[in-house]
Amino acid sequence: MSLPLTLTMAAAAGLINIWLAIRIGQVRNSQKVSVGDGGNEFVIRRMRAHSNFVEFTPFVLILIAGLEASGYAAQWMWVVGVVYMLGRIAHGLGMDGGTLQIGRTLGIIVTMLTLLGLSGYAVYVASVLPVA
Repeated sequence: MSLPLTLTMAAAAGLINIWLAIRIGQVRNSQKVSVGDGGNEFVIRRMRAHSNFVEFTPFVLILIAGLEASGYAAQWMWVVGVVYMLGRIAHGLGMDGGTLQIGRTLGIIVTMLTLLGLSGYAVYVASVLPVA
């Protein structure tokens, strides 16, 4: 079984995960915080951006994989996956605050709508699949 959508989105998620981790390392170095958050708001913001990504992305990838494996992955799911990943990048940047703050809001809205839409579609697909 080939799951090109799942593999592509998992690869994108892996790259975004690395990017978010590097951003934490950069701010740790600049703020002289080697372990934990040191009570530094900027470090905390970067850590939460990364944690938030790790909290939501596995569910999105599992839903995409399940739908693709069931044979019900539609072409629009490629768009949903790309928009989700772009939303997660916007969220990561928006967590820094300042003028990019809107990215945080857009990112979480995209995340919630993606999770809701894929979950709803998965419930529908599960209801029409033949029982083995």
